[in-house]
Amino acid sequence: MPRRPRSVIDQPARIELLASPTRLELVDTLDALGREATVLELSAQLGRPVAGLYYHLRLLARGGVIEELAGAGSGRRYRVPPAMRLRYHPGKTSNARAVGKAIASMLRVSGRDFAAALRDPRTVAAGPQRALWAARVKGWVSAADLSEINRLIARLGVLVRPERKPGADRLVALSWVLTPVPVKIRRGPRSGGTRRRPPR
Repeated sequence: MPRRPRSVIDQPARIELLASPTRLELVDTLDALGREATVLELSAQLGRPVAGLYYHLRLLARGGVIEELAGAGSGRRYRVPPAMRLRYHPGKTSNARAVGKAIASMLRVSGRDFAAALRDPRTVAAGPQRALWAARVKGWVSAADLSEINRLIARLGVLVRPERKPGADRLVALSWVLTPVPVKIRRGPRSGGTRRRPPR
């Protein structure tokens, strides 16, 4: 019997369902289509045959990640819970292993989307309407900086909303990774080098 989908997922078995790029894309696309869509709509958006999507949709529905609604054949509808997110349990936990697999899948899909957009000469890659951007920034932050970073990331998640409103004519995918990095202090060159210290 299918489990009821929830917005917060922390069970490893459910999280591991998202380790498949195809299933991750199905969930993302459902969200982008207003959290509910038919198999035909999903097929059209992803450019994949309906028959190839059923297997993944059934797994997601049985695992309690999405909900299968009444319908028959290619008119069958699926729904994803609002604001779905993963809950992390860091350490040597089965949850952490599952989250790691799901995030690796997310990064694969993001890399594939980026590469496809980069090949398209119509892609806007500069200016205020830029829709293609990737970067890695590594540096020191304070507790206040970290709070602001989290606030801005949450705001970005609100701006890239599933509800399609008037004027929202561009479909984009936004991915980010925020992670602490271990501090490794090394000695400088032998000629009078000093130990590197983090700024105060």
